[in-house]
Amino acid sequence: MLNYKTKVMLIDQTLTNTSFNKDKSTEKPLRSVAKAISWRIVGTTDTIFISWLLTGEIKTAIAIGSVEVISKMLLYFGHERIWNKITLGKEKS
Repeated sequence: MLNYKTKVMLIDQTLTNTSFNKDKSTEKPLRSVAKAISWRIVGTTDTIFISWLLTGEIKTAIAIGSVEVISKMLLYFGHERIWNKITLGKEKS
């Protein structure tokens, strides 16, 4: 009998016409960069908004957001690439 996770994976593969092995090996660095940029847009907007609420100063909030956008994008990219090498939770091919 198949467990829930396996059933969901099989349904997803059927609907998307991909295989798990192909999917896990197609994560290219460019994709990590795109994900980092899109996430930083969301994260930085949130940081600026919270900073503005706490300080009441939009200039200060934008300054905080400007610094964190670069540092967090670099940290995210590195984190993503490291996790791409970790085999935890990946099926062996």
